[in-house]
Parts: sequence; C-alpha cells; structure tokens
Amino acid sequence: MDPQLLLFRRQYQQLVEPDFLAWPPKQLLRDAGVQSWLYKRLFNAERNDRLPPERYQLRVLKLLLAKIEQAIEDPEEDEISDELMTHFSSLISTALPPEATAVQQKTFVTFSCLPPSARDADEPGEEPTVTLLERRHLISGSLTTGFRTWEAALHLGTYLLTPEGSSLVRGKSIIELGVGTGFLSILCAKQLEAKHVTATDGDEGVVEALKENLFLNGLDDEERVLTSVLRWGRGLKGTWVEEDCEAWPYDVVVGADITYDKIAISALAATLRFLFDLRPQLKVIISGTVRNAETFETFRHACIRSRFIVTEIDFQPKPMREQTALFYATAVPLKILMITREEAIT
Repeated sequence: MDPQLLLFRRQYQQLVEPDFLAWPPKQLLRDAGVQSWLYKRLFNAERNDRLPPERYQLRVLKLLLAKIEQAIEDPEEDEISDELMTHFSSLISTALPPEATAVQQKTFVTFSCLPPSARDADEPGEEPTVTLLERRHLISGSLTTGFRTWEAALHLGTYLLTPEGSSLVRGKSIIELGVGTGFLSILCAKQLEAKHVTATDGDEGVVEALKENLFLNGLDDEERVLTSVLRWGRGLKGTWVEEDCEAWPYDVVVGADITYDKIAISALAATLRFLFDLRPQLKVIISGTVRNAETFETFRHACIRSRFIVTEIDFQPKPMREQTALFYATAVPLKILMITREEAIT
C-alpha cells in the first residue's frame, strides 16, 4: 500500500485537524481502487469498530470528496466512489449532537506507534497502535486536563520508540506520575515490552477512566498494569507504593506535562525524593511543554535543590509535516529531562 495513504490514515485515526492532514496526491485520489480502500479503512463501520466520531468523519469526507472531484481529469473514465458518496449522504442526514454536547463525549483516538524512522508497516492492520477513549476538547468546566493526550506525552512516546528510548523501558518496571489518558503507560506495557507498569494520577476520575483505556488495549490485568491514585508530596513509607515497589522494584519513573503548575512543583519534587529513597538507582524521565520558561526552570531548580542530577536529552521534535506516526504540534518548545540522584552516580 502506498505510504502516503498509510500516513493519511494514521493522521485520520489520531483525529488530526483536517487543515493539517497530508492529503494523498491527485493521481491516487482519482483511482477507483484507492477510493475503495479509503472507504473501507476510514469510514466503513462494519470493518472498523473504533472509528472517529461522525462529526469529524463528515469534516474530513467533505474535503476528501472535493479533492477527488478536483483530481478527476476525464469524467467519462474517472468517477467518485458510490460508497463514499452514500456515506457522505448518510452523515449529512444524521442528527449530529451540538458542539457543546460533542465536546463532552468520549471519542476513539488511535495512535500509530512506529519508530520515528519508519514510514510504513507491511500491512495497515499490522501497525502497532494504542487506542484511547478521550474527551478531546474538554478543558473548560473540568478540574483536570487528564482526559486527552497532550504534546509532551506524544513527544516522549516518540523518543521511547527510538532504539535508545526503548532500551530504557524494555524489561523494566515503570511507574508513571500524572498518567492522564494512559498513553505512555499503555505504550510501555503494550508495545515496548515493559516488565510491569504502575500508572498513577492524583485525580480519582482520571484513574477510573484509565481502566477503560487499559481494557481497550488488552491490559486489564494488574500483573501487567496497576492503576492507583497517588497524590504528590506525601510520604511513601508504609503505603501501597512501598508494597508495590517491593513487588515490582521500580527502575524508571516517567511523566509528561506534569511541570506546568508552579504550585505543584514542590510536591512533585518531594514525591521524587521519596521514590529515590525507595529506589536510589531510579531513572526519572520527564517530558514537558515549555509554555512558561520560568515555571519549567522552577522545576529544574527544585530538582537541583533536592540534589538530583538533571540532564536534558537531546531529542528534537520534527515539524508535523515530517512526522510519520505520532502527530503533535511543535510550535511551543518541548523538552525531555533525565533525572537521577547524586548518590546513585558512581
């Protein structure tokens, strides 16, 4: 299958905004076989049980049909697929929920988890994926941002899919702080061969919602992924964390977009100190979107005061037009920090 079609499908499954989709070229779009493939792989509910929401399908299909029409050079030889036209008519006649209701609803988002250097797998159905139920636009009115996957998690996920990054996870016991939708924990357990993952968040609703995403990815087994509430800043001795660490001695701590709140940074640093007390040889990998340079530096200084060694991992995000699997905006700087404790360095 043409790599441009696979790229388009990956972006579509991840609900990339239509304006940013890498649309297939005209010579492909006017091909009847390609149009049939697009219908079967992107819109046919009988073949795909985790399609994007109908509102998104309609936005994409409307543009797709317009581009196919523009691509047709000889109307007598080339035509638009009846399947695509019929599905478009069906979407038009469907009573879609109002925008205010739609943002509250959970929708399937599928992330293709290929190494950054890979362009395509042998067959679309064989590509490694993580599928999540997210509330993509639910921010205002909610007390948490944990119902969608943010850029820092996708950037860290991209790094972990490299040979260097995957070596930090394979065969290791992982604990994630601020798990959110569970993308990183699921990626580590499902695709990167982690020995065990403990997925934590300070919000009970987020932890409860996470269980559904684990089930979607075949990880509803506490021997592989344990979920629990963990509020930062509290001692860990005599708690479930100490027991869990004895059962699955932690090797790596991961976290993404957990340094944006200046008020919570001291509590986060305290939790890292407590984790180092349990496991001095820990490696902590934190990914952050530097929306506020002062806040990010506050976290770095909090680590230094705690006698941590902070090293920035040299892994720069590619512009979205060059991304081939996990897709995320890079207009705001993204950084990945490796944190260890001074006493652990020999």
